[in-house]
Amino acid sequence: MSAPARKPHLRRLMLIAAVLVVPVLALAAVFAARGGTSRTPFVEYRLPQPNDIPTAVAPAPDGSVWFTLDFADALGRIRNGRLERVPIAGKALEPIGLGVAPDGSVWYTDPALRAISHLTPSGDVKHFPLDTPSVRLARLAVAPDGAEWFAEETGYSITRLKDGVLTRHVFDSPRGGPYGVAVAPDGIVWATLQSGDQLLRIAADGAMQAIDVPRPAAVPSDITVAPDGAVWFLEFRADAIARYKDEVFTEFPIGAKSAGISGIAVAPDGSVWFGMLRKGLIGRLRAGRVDTFDLPHPHARPYTLAFDPSGNLWYADISGYVGMLPAAAVSK
Repeated sequence: MSAPARKPHLRRLMLIAAVLVVPVLALAAVFAARGGTSRTPFVEYRLPQPNDIPTAVAPAPDGSVWFTLDFADALGRIRNGRLERVPIAGKALEPIGLGVAPDGSVWYTDPALRAISHLTPSGDVKHFPLDTPSVRLARLAVAPDGAEWFAEETGYSITRLKDGVLTRHVFDSPRGGPYGVAVAPDGIVWATLQSGDQLLRIAADGAMQAIDVPRPAAVPSDITVAPDGAVWFLEFRADAIARYKDEVFTEFPIGAKSAGISGIAVAPDGSVWFGMLRKGLIGRLRAGRVDTFDLPHPHARPYTLAFDPSGNLWYADISGYVGMLPAAAVSK
């Protein structure tokens, strides 16, 4: 799946030398869950720049939440209820891979510079160039050992970056299309090969195993690993959530066609949450049942989801919002 359609970019942003802190009123709204009886409060932050497109979201250990901005020369951060704009070198282009390390440093894919970039806790930005003449990158994950793993479509690789050293894991699928990446607590790396309709498992010793998903043309995309070791992923074309555990696949149709499912995250209670890009909804799979939740504003397009350490669900909405569903509502 390619990145979602972009809004027109109508102005050039000027580089700034320091973090610009923009106080923004959190827009709180209450909306009903379809298929449920409770009413659910969302807290949303509307981005002040009219052409800002938040793409990836990642909570940090200190409770702040980072997000990437397409076509912008900054990263975004929400800290203590305030939006901040943190400058980076150059303008981002399809920065859909993002991860925060345990030390609070931020890693993101940077195709415009043909690099993986690193924002240090002190605010410095460092770039780790890739050695291919063109670069197309998808998701990124930070491993427990501090390594960064990312999907490198132009290299037909799931690539590891640690201590400045790139290690490519080039797979044999003739079609490829690496997109989603997740690292389990035991260090095993899982990825999706969209065009190949496969999962890719990379063991600690680098051994790779490609696993065919059961449905042809499913187009597996985002992926995550639950605490119980289950691998959850989206089947984009099939409009289904799938689980792989103990070498068994289980599929859960979401009950909507051409929903544009994007972003997946597992809650502390084991429920699985996902975005429905073309429906303006957040979905939840719990005990085999799918419920959907309207987002507060029309034309919402939730693209990436993540849980913070407190159990709040955060999402990046490419229509210009970053939002949160509080932990108390998630667990209901």
